Amino acid sequence: MAELTPRISFSYRDDPTVPPFDDSGPITVMDGECALCSFGARMIARFDRDEVFRICPGQTELGTALLGHYGLKPDDPESWLLIMDGQAYGSLDAIIRVGQTVGGVGHILRVLRILPRGMQDWIYRRIARNRYAMFGTGDMCSLPDEKLKARLLLK
Repeated sequence: MAELTPRISFSYRDDPTVPPFDDSGPITVMDGECALCSFGARMIARFDRDEVFRICPGQTELGTALLGHYGLKPDDPESWLLIMDGQAYGSLDAIIRVGQTVGGVGHILRVLRILPRGMQDWIYRRIARNRYAMFGTGDMCSLPDEKLKARLLLK
């Protein structure tokens, strides 16, 4: 299981390998070549009515640097990162937090909180490791959705 390296809030600001970026709102770092991640990115763009989330493909310079800062690797299928208020979250916990924050149908994900953390991680690992076989590939950055394009951090 990909484990986040514990860090203090906003520690990436002092990391010379992380390019400067606007961190005034939550940021998700996800696989830009995964169809499931691309679907998730489109859902964030659609349901985030306050338009605070930004999405960064893990294959970009910024995405790779942020993942590395927290001990994750861009080529590891379990590398999915949420940075919110300077804190980093991973695994299903991050996805549930995104759902809670965007609201609407995203609140459905809250039901997953009843599962023990080990079960959440097990489910997340199974889906993450098999996502290409189950859902295929796609290029998040070439999607025609203007709402999504406006949120992408492509540094």
